[in-house]
Amino acid sequence: VLPTALTLLAITIFPLLYELRLAFMSWELAMGAPAKFVGLQNFVRILTQDSRFWASMRVTMTLMTVGVTIQLMLGMLLALLLNRLGPWRSPFVSFLLIPVMIAPVVAGFQFRMIYHHQFGPLNYLIDLATFGRWQGAAWIANPKIALYAVMAADIWQWTPFLMLIILAGLQSISPEMYEAAEIDGASPWQSFWQITVPLISAVVIVGILIRIMDMFKLFDIIYLVTGGGPGNVTETISFYTYLQGFKFFSLGYTAAMAFIQLIVIIVISQIFLKYQKKLRGAA
Repeated sequence: VLPTALTLLAITIFPLLYELRLAFMSWELAMGAPAKFVGLQNFVRILTQDSRFWASMRVTMTLMTVGVTIQLMLGMLLALLLNRLGPWRSPFVSFLLIPVMIAPVVAGFQFRMIYHHQFGPLNYLIDLATFGRWQGAAWIANPKIALYAVMAADIWQWTPFLMLIILAGLQSISPEMYEAAEIDGASPWQSFWQITVPLISAVVIVGILIRIMDMFKLFDIIYLVTGGGPGNVTETISFYTYLQGFKFFSLGYTAAMAFIQLIVIIVISQIFLKYQKKLRGAA
């Protein structure tokens, strides 16, 4: 196990410890000033003085709650439909998984073209459907709808991921349980809530947790579609961290911000994992 341990030490543990040390220092690389120890000053500044940090966190939380909820509902609906297809299931699953296979950079570029106010196909189709009465909208230039345009792109790409996880959970349920419920007089709606939902809950929680962690890393689509704009209405926490580190070159401040995100993700993960453990114990 020594080669594996050394590899993990080199690519994971050492950078993490180095970043933790950097979080307690002030190192403004753009000014050419040497690094100096400032203790908890970076953390205090982020949590009490940086309104942009809280704005980007609010954007991330909006995408996480609204976006992942829509993905879960659509994924559940698609999985339930696919579960009834029988031998025709495989080609439909392969077709629906295409968005997941596309690189986020490519997806971001695609949606930037789709949302283009003048030349985008979305506004062209809207113009055709309304017979020229409405020429569409400036989807990524309007502060009121830009965030939802980004959310739609993320929903399109990652709904099939939750669909696949839920479908795997549905396939693991024995048909005999539904037959027994039907004999006992249970309606399809009752079978769904009393059999399907409890038995796939553990699997669904894992899928939701993965998507929540992905939301904290959402960068590609934001960078390519909106660049965090207009203003900073679509600026996620990962994009703001990128700006601090690679545009403003404030390395200590960026490291502290990254550790705050890590703590938030760990707390959320523990909550979900404890709930999953509780469900397994109840089962």
